[in-house]
Amino acid sequence: MITVVTGTDTGVGKTVTTAALAARSGPGTLVVKPAQTGVGTDEPDVDVVRSLAGCAVAELVRLADPLAPDTAARLRGAEIPPVAAHAARIRELARAHDRVIVEGAGGVLVRLDTAGGTVLDLAAELARDHPVRVVLVTRLGLGTLNHTELAVGALRSRGLDPVLVLGSVPAELGQAERCNLAELPRVTGAPVVGALPSGAGNLPPGRFRHLVPTWFTG
Repeated sequence: MITVVTGTDTGVGKTVTTAALAARSGPGTLVVKPAQTGVGTDEPDVDVVRSLAGCAVAELVRLADPLAPDTAARLRGAEIPPVAAHAARIRELARAHDRVIVEGAGGVLVRLDTAGGTVLDLAAELARDHPVRVVLVTRLGLGTLNHTELAVGALRSRGLDPVLVLGSVPAELGQAERCNLAELPRVTGAPVVGALPSGAGNLPPGRFRHLVPTWFTG
């Protein structure tokens, strides 16, 4: 099984969600980051995942600037592999691991290469010959209904039916958050299968792994 973790936007909690999914999946799980940007600016996503989940990780491309992968590559005149090459490498890794979790960059339509290939294209390419589960990480606050419905629609246009995970749920819910708990599955038709509390990524790894089962319902 290959799980593709994508989001409605950047900063919605994809990396911590990926770590939680990896910890939940148990031994034999590999997390793959096709393209990491902002190297030297923030801790690389694979390092965060490795620390929190204690799983194996692989990073396929590193780019210096904290931008979308294609933008970061063009800015430096760098060549990066096309989505088809990423898919081929992920298939190869999947043969050696029980479960593979792929963390995208930014949102569903963020370009992973300079030829216009997106996270959506990567998920659809992998789904041609592998069972693929798409986890869409989203916010709970005001504005999420529009962003989430657009992302779900884009995924379904390629035959991918996602599940939703709330990436960072505040301890105190306002009116918008309370309403959106019910509205998100209603307007998207996609189930909410997980909700990570705000600050989950700052927990000690042992505590993080202990709490992971409490954050998911499906």
